[in-house]
Amino acid sequence: MAIGGDSSLTRKGRETRRRIVEGAAEEIRERGAAGTTLDDIRARTATSKSQIFHYFPGGKEELLLAVAAREADRVLEDQEPHLSNLRTWSAWQDWRDAVLRRYEQQGVNCPLGVLITELGRTTPAARQLTGQLISTWQAALREGVRGMQETGEIDRQLDADRTAAALVAAVQGGVTILMATGGIAHLEAALDTTLTLLRAGAPAQRRTGG
Repeated sequence: MAIGGDSSLTRKGRETRRRIVEGAAEEIRERGAAGTTLDDIRARTATSKSQIFHYFPGGKEELLLAVAAREADRVLEDQEPHLSNLRTWSAWQDWRDAVLRRYEQQGVNCPLGVLITELGRTTPAARQLTGQLISTWQAALREGVRGMQETGEIDRQLDADRTAAALVAAVQGGVTILMATGGIAHLEAALDTTLTLLRAGAPAQRRTGG
């Protein structure tokens, strides 16, 4: 969805900016947003202070927003190619597995969640970023539900948008518990239960379809 980035930069400039953002993300994973300084990022990315302020004139807050934008992109990238092709139950299962794999590998360190908290949910830019991520994610799931409704695999009476919203909420609720406990069981249960309910509403002769 390309939330972040600056198309006006040269190729070298984009590479430098990307290196700074990715280095900052690594620092945040290790230290947390509050514990990460511009000097830490500068040392990790082998860039000067003037370079950092060239690409991020607003300083640390602007850089944190850029990191959050990149992490938001990754949330969706890590669900592909399944998220864009939810037309069979097998595809939904692959999507479910990709989501679990992403967060299992990530563990308790969620740079996006930490950054949004650090920047403040009331900060307009952070709120817009979160809203755009959720909107894009929900839209992809909604299209998957509608596609399955068209083939009779999901009950046509279900509200596709509300169903997609529930799926996003199931994932985010499970991730919140994962960040607090280190365990992925609640995320797995939320996804499996939601998908089971979707299948249960399909015509009986189609429930075994793939």
